[in-house]
Amino acid sequence: MSLKETKKLETNRYQLEILIDGEKFRDAIKEAYKKNGKKVNVPGFRKGKAPLHIIETYYGTEVFFEDALNLLYNDAVDEAITESGLKVIDDKMDFDLVSISKEDGVDFKVSLTTYPEIKLKKYKGLKAEKQEVKVEASEITAELKTLAERNARMISVEDRAAKKGDTVVIDFEGFVDGKAFDGGKAEGHSLELGSGQFIPGFENQIIGHAIDDQFDVNVTFPEDYGAKELAGKPAVFKVKLHEIKIRELPEIDDEFAKDVSEFDTLKDFKADLKKKALERKNKAAEEAFENDLVQQIVDGIEGDIPEAMYEKRLNQSVEEFAYRLQSQGMDFNTYLKYTGGTLDDFKKNFRPQAEMQVKYRLALEKIAELENIKPDDEAIEAEYKKLAENYGVDVDKVKAAVPQSELVKDVAVGLAIDLVKANAIVAEPKAAGESKPEKKPATTKAPAKKAPAKKPAEKKPAAKKTDSKKK
Repeated sequence: MSLKETKKLETNRYQLEILIDGEKFRDAIKEAYKKNGKKVNVPGFRKGKAPLHIIETYYGTEVFFEDALNLLYNDAVDEAITESGLKVIDDKMDFDLVSISKEDGVDFKVSLTTYPEIKLKKYKGLKAEKQEVKVEASEITAELKTLAERNARMISVEDRAAKKGDTVVIDFEGFVDGKAFDGGKAEGHSLELGSGQFIPGFENQIIGHAIDDQFDVNVTFPEDYGAKELAGKPAVFKVKLHEIKIRELPEIDDEFAKDVSEFDTLKDFKADLKKKALERKNKAAEEAFENDLVQQIVDGIEGDIPEAMYEKRLNQSVEEFAYRLQSQGMDFNTYLKYTGGTLDDFKKNFRPQAEMQVKYRLALEKIAELENIKPDDEAIEAEYKKLAENYGVDVDKVKAAVPQSELVKDVAVGLAIDLVKANAIVAEPKAAGESKPEKKPATTKAPAKKAPAKKPAEKKPAAKKTDSKKK
């Protein structure tokens, strides 16, 4: 197999003419016969027992040409791409057969898209602001309060009537024109008064009632209510109140610290909360600083980036999103139906992000090339171990799944952004009407990875309904 010709068709588009010699092709025909000859019927022979030359005589010499070419095609194209020195973007190639024969072999052409040749205006000495961070005592107090609310317990009260903010346990059944309707009945339902879970007016009419009270709640369904047969109609709900509960917050003291953390004193717990809050803010400031630098580099890219690169990134975004949905028990197509969107809508929304990711990667790969950044064996091994820890699998499995050549690129990109940050000028945020001196960055941390998007928590419907489109 050999590369006969490399021809540039247009920007980032090339055509390779590839030859497979006759001997190689004849060997592939024999291999194809061994795999598929047993499926061939020839009169006078049992099925699959006819010799190759008999099958070729009966069906034609070219009977196994396609199978033979399929056996050789991938290796032939890979070898030709390597020989051409082209860096190919995708596997979608246009195929054109020039000639094929048992004696002379195969001559074919493939057209493919290559990575663009880009230029960068500047990537050293860039200037970006870096926020100086601090943690206020009020932030720690607020965080402790949130933890206390999470650890609150519900206790029953029996010596007073229900009021706003209470959680009540009720039975109810709804009637329109004197008839019960579907979905309007429940027993032992917990409802926080003032939460707005039920239709307007329902919760307010429970306020003031005591345990064991039985009473009517009169409401009118909204005009835009999801169930059309109920929209705009007056209704009566028969209600019985069984229980009134309130949230009791724990005291924020040493005992609370022991319950919610590994610390024995509230003082130590506060110190740890402050430390972690400071780390989060520093990380956010570092990311904002890095993003500013990256945007400047991306804005300075010169070169035509092929559409195939954006499309490939968009397809990867779809796959990643579908994987996250699957881990949450939802199919991607079901998600599209649920949201009333289409695949094209989804890609359109992700387009700006995909363009930024493609340009960002190209820019950093170019920097790695210009600076001759080559990760050593220790850095590669460390990255493999990191991936293994992140996915909870053995290092050898990661090595089998991720080629070292690809991992080298990823590590080089990380080192490239470190180089950009190390050579950047940190401009402190300016106060109004004031100019501050510049200083060099003290750290050059690698970019942090973002966590997968979490699925929003679902509210359980009570008496209020919504139609499927609104949901």
